[in-house]
Amino acid sequence: MNHEDSVNFLTRLLANSLALLFWALPTKVLWWASCFLAWLWFDVFRIRRWTVLRNLTIAFPEKSHSERLGLARQSMRYLCYNFFEFCMLPRMTKSWVDQNIIFHGLDIYAQAVAQKKGVLLLSLHIGNGDFGIATLALLNLRMNLISKRFKNAFLNQFWFGVREALGTRFLEAHGPSLPFDILKACKANQSVVFVIDQFMGKPYGISSRFFGRKTGTAYGLALFAMKTKAPVLPVYTYRDEHFKTHVFFDPPISWQANEDKDLQISQMTQRYNDEVERIVRKKPEQWMWVHRRWKKWE
Repeated sequence: MNHEDSVNFLTRLLANSLALLFWALPTKVLWWASCFLAWLWFDVFRIRRWTVLRNLTIAFPEKSHSERLGLARQSMRYLCYNFFEFCMLPRMTKSWVDQNIIFHGLDIYAQAVAQKKGVLLLSLHIGNGDFGIATLALLNLRMNLISKRFKNAFLNQFWFGVREALGTRFLEAHGPSLPFDILKACKANQSVVFVIDQFMGKPYGISSRFFGRKTGTAYGLALFAMKTKAPVLPVYTYRDEHFKTHVFFDPPISWQANEDKDLQISQMTQRYNDEVERIVRKKPEQWMWVHRRWKKWE
């Protein structure tokens, strides 16, 4: 057995063992474990605590410190719970998805697919996006997700291999073949997921505003929307009080034409940012506030 085969075997063994364990545990136990891990993370070791509270202060200056603390702690709990859900993916089946995942706007997605230009999906780290995309892949919706890979082969196989086994295809962010892969997917009338809620500096990002504060945002979605004329639909997940995952497709974001292509891309990137902000404001406790979204734009 060569090194690659050994890595694949060990990651499959780990993934399936964790899935078996977490599927056997009641939801309440997983939530209690999430609360404990979040307490260690945020209140004991205080990892990224300052970043989380700074982000919440930027986004919600009108809220009190105690309100922002409450949002921060709940966000960390959801992040920890997301890990348990991710580990359950190897045992997820279509029949389980049909019974446990609530979809909204599948008709909107079907109308976009009917245009036969491909579908560009605007997404973000809210709810459990990895869980949501996996459920869509199990519905035989052809999903291509742009993501940066790890340098460690074991982490790559664990983090991406679990979802690839369910049908999600990953496109290497900033890879030399990425533009061709996106165009090829659109030509085949597949969907390409752009996750744009993280900071992106030059040369892949442009100046924009998020929650009223200047930052950098990837402009790739606007660029390929202009090139392909494919519809752009927001797709995201929320978790309800019963821990059921809701997957939403919102109506397509209309394209604003402008003779100045650079200005057009800038305007549409800002519009996509505004859409992300709208989604975050609905369920701020479920967004990933640990990310340094407002790095200095230079």
